[in-house]
Amino acid sequence: MTASAPFDPLDFRKALGAFPTGVTVVTTVDAQGVPRGFTANSFTSVSLSPPLVLVCLAKAAHSHAVFSTAPGFVVNVLAEQQKAVASTFASKQPDKFERCAWQPGSTGLPLIDGAAARFECRLHQAVEAGDHTVLIGEVVGLHHAADAHPLGYCRGAYVGFLDEQRLAAVATPATRVAGLIETPRGVLLQQDAEGRYALPSGARLGAAGDDLGLLGRLRHLGVRATLDFVFSVYEDANGPCVVYRGRADEPPQHLLGAACVPLDALAQLPVADEATASLLMRYARERRDDVFGVYVGDAREGDVLTVSSRAA
Repeated sequence: MTASAPFDPLDFRKALGAFPTGVTVVTTVDAQGVPRGFTANSFTSVSLSPPLVLVCLAKAAHSHAVFSTAPGFVVNVLAEQQKAVASTFASKQPDKFERCAWQPGSTGLPLIDGAAARFECRLHQAVEAGDHTVLIGEVVGLHHAADAHPLGYCRGAYVGFLDEQRLAAVATPATRVAGLIETPRGVLLQQDAEGRYALPSGARLGAAGDDLGLLGRLRHLGVRATLDFVFSVYEDANGPCVVYRGRADEPPQHLLGAACVPLDALAQLPVADEATASLLMRYARERRDDVFGVYVGDAREGDVLTVSSRAA
């Protein structure tokens, strides 16, 4: 086999993101008996006899030394209502186990309450593979909830059945679609005739050539954006609105009627409406914490369903 031309690592990650997976939290205890855990979507079965599963852990992860030498670990397959748990264990927060309910299993290792399934494992083998270590575990105990819907992960976002139902509830022909687009110079915003800022939006998502769709209007601005996940779903006086969070490469230096606003300048902006102001403040807060959510409600009141921009 001849070597192929080098490709962009970001493209590699995007291509991998096209394969939907489940979401797990892998747990163990360190030498002092302190529980440790991380979020992972790189989990699969290896063998039925003996019963083997594997999970991959980045060598750069803070807990790599603990997991690669621990005698065992637990793979907790999360249920769809456990997005907050997934986000917690994907973050750098030091008190992860104080933020979720858990209990020791038959092996003494942490079991996450409410998980769709749990696999208690004895470490069978640790294999170095590039910048990750593959942890192969022999299953010595398991539990699964027959009525639980598992949490999914695809194209950089957590997904679940409940989210699809809530989005379908507002997916009417009158639904507006807006984009919260990150660029290297800040958030892409448009100004109206009175100088107030708003998100670029369209009558629908559309395609790049659709002048009434969000993607078409972004292309008209000279912006080639990649949409990652739904950031907000709300209803105001103008009807339902779905806001996608996305990314774009460096846009043109001079955008007619638009600007890229840095994170620390969002709070001082004159904005078009209360919903936009609230949305931008939530984005600034969640961007600093690197933990994102989906807002579902109206312009004044609703719920934030926690998701994350990453999984290990």
